[in-house]
Amino acid sequence: MSRLNMMPYLVLLTLMTVISEDCWAEQADQSEGYLLRYKVTAGEQLHYEVTHAAKTKTRIQGEEEISQVHTKSQRHWNVLESNQESFKFQHVLDAVAMTQQQGQQAELRWDSQKDTETPKVFGRIAEQIGQTLSTITATENGKELERDSDTGTKTTLGMGSLTLDLPETPVKLGDSWSTPSEIRTRTENGAVKLIKIRQLYTLEKVQTGVAFIRVRSQPLTPINEESVRAQVVQQLSNGVIRFDIDNGRMLSKQLDWDETVIGFQGANSLMEYRARFSERLVANSSNSLKR
Repeated sequence: MSRLNMMPYLVLLTLMTVISEDCWAEQADQSEGYLLRYKVTAGEQLHYEVTHAAKTKTRIQGEEEISQVHTKSQRHWNVLESNQESFKFQHVLDAVAMTQQQGQQAELRWDSQKDTETPKVFGRIAEQIGQTLSTITATENGKELERDSDTGTKTTLGMGSLTLDLPETPVKLGDSWSTPSEIRTRTENGAVKLIKIRQLYTLEKVQTGVAFIRVRSQPLTPINEESVRAQVVQQLSNGVIRFDIDNGRMLSKQLDWDETVIGFQGANSLMEYRARFSERLVANSSNSLKR
């Protein structure tokens, strides 16, 4: 066979070798498991774009009301310190664009980058633009050790904490880990009831160095009152997180809600909650927000 005629076979052999090496490496990683850890350095900034859209429909005593909110914000982590065991960062709000409509009221719109006047309902958020919302110290696997100067609220509303709780040990495909939390609710007679839940994480797949992690909230406390259930369903997480294994940071998060609760305020009452929360890592936050 001539050298020219052998070229296709040599190319094919090379490709087969590369594919075999890649498959072997993937199998090796899978056999040892994947160690998920944050890897950030002091002075680094991680910029995220966050979008939250929600629609709530309630019907009480025959009267129906629809509320809608859409928020797009730009935020960043300013990493102050980092070592092999922990890291410290500031969570800074850079810009916000919001729309809100309650029932038959006129829709309110506000864009911190364009509007000179701020509707009163958005006043508190406007005060936080450019400010450090919180300063957090966390372990390399994302567990909070300390939180200072928190100007906002620690209520996550099912959107998850700023850092992702990562497992203590390497995990393989299909492995799960969980973290406990509580939701504070009120019963119909006004008493406070704590609902214990767990955030269950499952490593679904790994593709080109990116871990796809399924997250789902599971209530552990029995819920017998629909009024309590209506408060809980809006604070449960259900979605997928993409985590960069090599560079040690979250690439994206998407959570969805599609809930209906009947009888939360009387036999004929109804609440429907449809929402989506998404967060993605971007190069910077200097670009204008797009609606």
